[in-house]
Amino acid sequence: MRASLIQIAVGEGESVESRRRRVAASVRGQAGADLVVLPELWTTGAFAYEDFGREAEPLEGPTYEAMAKAASDAGVWLHAGSIPERAPDGSLYNTSLVFSPSGEPAAAYRKIHRFGFDKGEAVLMGAGRDLVTVRLPETVLGVATCYDLRFPELFRGLVDAGAETLVIPAGWPERRRAHWTLLAQARAVENQAFVLACGTAGTHAGVPQAGHSIVVDPWGEVLAEAGPDEEILTVDFDPGKVATTREQFPALKDRVL
Repeated sequence: MRASLIQIAVGEGESVESRRRRVAASVRGQAGADLVVLPELWTTGAFAYEDFGREAEPLEGPTYEAMAKAASDAGVWLHAGSIPERAPDGSLYNTSLVFSPSGEPAAAYRKIHRFGFDKGEAVLMGAGRDLVTVRLPETVLGVATCYDLRFPELFRGLVDAGAETLVIPAGWPERRRAHWTLLAQARAVENQAFVLACGTAGTHAGVPQAGHSIVVDPWGEVLAEAGPDEEILTVDFDPGKVATTREQFPALKDRVL
């Protein structure tokens, strides 16, 4: 299976519409991949809190339409990162979108753990409640977003729901990059699953981004890692390694709690 993680630079001076067109073109360029992954809140920037309300869009808004078309054009499964969603009742959510290779919606996930410690996302956006998995021909995706990475219980729930590949779009800050790598490997090891974690590059709202998108196998080995700048990280991996790992070292069977 081939996955491409598009580590987008989200910076000042580029309009949302311009970035949307640019990212759609990048997705189209990944024809031949099985799965393409985008970062969290790439339209606005994860720390650009003042833009959330202004740039929020309905679930089936312009980003949805552009990404559905790009997935169809490329013939890929697309985890389109997340958008600031405005629900029909006016509430905001940090919502991830997944599309099939025909451009059909496969899943939407509202981020459960909101970051901000009583400010920013934590107060501006509502919290999701539902765990989300997506069945691909080769593997079952478990969907999580950025700050979720710090909460292992969520990933146990995804594994119990059948997840074999954990996909985590993020807008992770450079100052905590060591945690990003550590936690991605921890989630892979403890769940004996692949982890595909795609972050943003650049600086937005004055916050330098970590970049360093990463793909980790079920033994915790790093298969590929990006640098700090915008790039496309492409890796081939064998989804069958999840079952092999869980059979050879059946730690999950020994769970008590």
